[in-house]
Amino acid sequence: MGEKFFNPCLVHAGARKNERNVFCLDCCTSFCPHCLPSHPPHRLLQIRRYVYQDVVRVDDLGKLIDCEFVQSYTTNSAKVVFISERPQTRPFRASANICISCDRSLQEPYLFCCLSCKVKHLMKTEGALSKHLYQCDFLPLPNSCELDMDGQLTPDSVLDSPILSSASSASGGWPGCRAVACTAGTEFVRKKRSSVGGSAPPPRPAPVSLCAEPPSRRKGVPNRSPLY
Repeated sequence: MGEKFFNPCLVHAGARKNERNVFCLDCCTSFCPHCLPSHPPHRLLQIRRYVYQDVVRVDDLGKLIDCEFVQSYTTNSAKVVFISERPQTRPFRASANICISCDRSLQEPYLFCCLSCKVKHLMKTEGALSKHLYQCDFLPLPNSCELDMDGQLTPDSVLDSPILSSASSASGGWPGCRAVACTAGTEFVRKKRSSVGGSAPPPRPAPVSLCAEPPSRRKGVPNRSPLY
């Protein structure tokens, strides 16, 4: 957790995409994807970047440590968790559920906003992590032959929450909801563009035919009073 990632690799300073986004558990150091040939049998963990913060996939980190009660996000069809505590720019607001370590607002039933907060809490309460660590002798990179060199994640993400999952199932999934939102946005833009060009020209009067007979102006038969 104390390692600094996404710094330029000194060995491959002149190479493109030389950010150090891979961590070797055997060497306890980070390196860039160009250094992979030097760590073929080692246990490797790919670090990714989301909203300028370091994250790890739950499927990868879950092989090393128990990630239960750490708030996760779903992005690019994969669950990720933040490694370190994030700075809070907004003032603290009272919430029904907050992080035990840093008081960040969370969703139910999570207790920690990142892996660092959980480790700090376990070290403070139990004094060790042995009960929460897993034996892992083999940890390759996912799709190492097609490794994502920059490790960037798109900001299209949602909280991994049971509430959101049930809402997604009830609405037929997120793609359908996004399609409706995109359609509504498109219609709004079309209406806005039509109004920006000024008022619409007045409709042209219908042509009058000179051969047509004028409308009759005769009045109805008058009702006269009887003569006595």
